[in-house]
Amino acid sequence: MNEGTWLAERFDAQRGRLRGVAFRMLGSLSEAEDAVQETWLRLDRTNSEGLQNLDAWLTTVITRVCLNMLRSRRTRREESLELQTSDQVAQPDEVGDPEQEAVLADSVGTAMLVVLDTLSPAERLAFVLHDMFAVPFDEIGPMIHRTPTAARQLASRARRRVKGGTTAREADVARQRSVVEAFLAASRSGDLEALVAVLDPDVVLHADRQAGPTPEPIVIRGAHHVARGARLASERAKSSEPALVNGAVGLVMAPGGRLSLVLAFTVANGKVTEIDVIADPDRLQSLDLAVLE
Repeated sequence: MNEGTWLAERFDAQRGRLRGVAFRMLGSLSEAEDAVQETWLRLDRTNSEGLQNLDAWLTTVITRVCLNMLRSRRTRREESLELQTSDQVAQPDEVGDPEQEAVLADSVGTAMLVVLDTLSPAERLAFVLHDMFAVPFDEIGPMIHRTPTAARQLASRARRRVKGGTTAREADVARQRSVVEAFLAASRSGDLEALVAVLDPDVVLHADRQAGPTPEPIVIRGAHHVARGARLASERAKSSEPALVNGAVGLVMAPGGRLSLVLAFTVANGKVTEIDVIADPDRLQSLDLAVLE
């Protein structure tokens, strides 16, 4: 077996792991595949005789490739947010393999992908590498040109963001989550009676301009009216997941890991009393989102 064949086989054996690392860093299967391909090209141009630990070398290279991609993405963030219209809520951006991307997104969690996207590139990399792939900080530090202590601090800061800084009691969050998950399950199944049961009779739904089919904000009052609207949105509900929204339990919708819609709930006495449907890019960017345990 010649050296080129041996190297290709070693790389192929690591391809799945590298794709998983890149997907968690980038939140996009197509970009993750690009990062994996760039890593292979760099390996192919490298003298493999000097590589004592190929697995560590590949992790370092794909980390730096992803870091460059994340930094480039941040410069385009405002433009990409402006392109997130209500049409894209109904029809998310095309990806190379939607089914495979959905599987990867499910393995990470929609809410996790959304919250990871709020971190700085260095925070995201330190958190993903350490907390998801158990890479020690002694190795992470040099990858991002930081000391191991600085890398540890980045991961710690990211962890606090991911878990959220809510002061709500666990019992309150648990009660809210039970109600919101009941609403989500009923929405996905289109069960009108179950939706009405979880809504306060005088519930009010507010939807901003980008969230609805009309050019003006929408206000819907009453359990039956809100329930009928939720049943019509059952397809949206299939790509939604519970998360902490400004410290309370809500729903985030992120097809392919790209945040497009948030439902913020007010819950009282075991019923939903108010729903705020948010799709405006500026409002989405200002939300404090965190992953539910």
